[in-house]
Amino acid sequence: MTSDAVSSAALPAFAMEVAAPDLLRWRPGNAGLAGFWRFDGPEPGPNVVIVALVHGNEICGAVALSRLLQSGPAPLRGTLTAGFANLDAFDRFDPAQPTASRYVDEDMNRLWDAELLDGPRQSCELARARAMRPVIDGADALLDLHSMLWPSEPLLLCGPTARGRALATAIGTPNLVVADTGHASGRRLIDYAPFVSQDSGRMAVLVEAGQHWKQETVAEMEAAIAGLLAATGLHEPAPPERGRPRQAEVTMAVTACSGGFSFVQDFRGGDVVPRRDTLIAMDGSVEIRTPHDDCLLVMPSLRPSRGHTAVRLARFM
Repeated sequence: MTSDAVSSAALPAFAMEVAAPDLLRWRPGNAGLAGFWRFDGPEPGPNVVIVALVHGNEICGAVALSRLLQSGPAPLRGTLTAGFANLDAFDRFDPAQPTASRYVDEDMNRLWDAELLDGPRQSCELARARAMRPVIDGADALLDLHSMLWPSEPLLLCGPTARGRALATAIGTPNLVVADTGHASGRRLIDYAPFVSQDSGRMAVLVEAGQHWKQETVAEMEAAIAGLLAATGLHEPAPPERGRPRQAEVTMAVTACSGGFSFVQDFRGGDVVPRRDTLIAMDGSVEIRTPHDDCLLVMPSLRPSRGHTAVRLARFM
């Protein structure tokens, strides 16, 4: 079983357009945490954090962040901290088996619950999340860089809060913002309590910039990074090139309950099913149908395993 939650035999071959970057230069860090770098502006401002490699095989994020560090970030105000999360998983990346290095022991993007972080359980990813926690706890705004295994239009996931949606909209790219409440299997980094609590002003969004290992995915991440730095005032904003992103809200998250989950066709993320009650998948003998007209399919996983999110169904707002 690969760590992308599907058997390697079930996966097609994927083109590798991007090579894993050499991170040796960036591993020491300067923020008291391996792989994380801090840059202070001359004026007061927000603490902004950018994270790549929460999943070790999502190397486009490592490429985009390496390029940002290479440019020598110089924020006009506030503080920028940028770093590589799951370096242990990244070190196992093999282009011949590119899905096998998503994590070492468990998915780092399902661990961001205070009870779990403060608890007794041990794993490679929990140890790293606990080490990262002071950096994350200091963030006023956070961007988590991700890519996708299956074909999909790029999007920003903003979580359930209005302030998360506002940040994603201000970033401006990709041109689809989706509000959701995460996964049944655990809290993502953007679901960490300080980012979703009603009495907090802190914000976090996740960019799903395109398919793994594609050149255009790196470019989409770089655009999102530029949008974040402009939206938070760390850089001067460039003239807008796109209109306001489309807005959608997840109405139903479908978790595979059997080992026999299958879609009725190879859907692509961003597909819109026009009619309510359209059959889109079978979970064993259970039919999965659209709950409303104009149903947006968010990141369908064409080979999901039991207990993992198969697709999120959303309505445009």
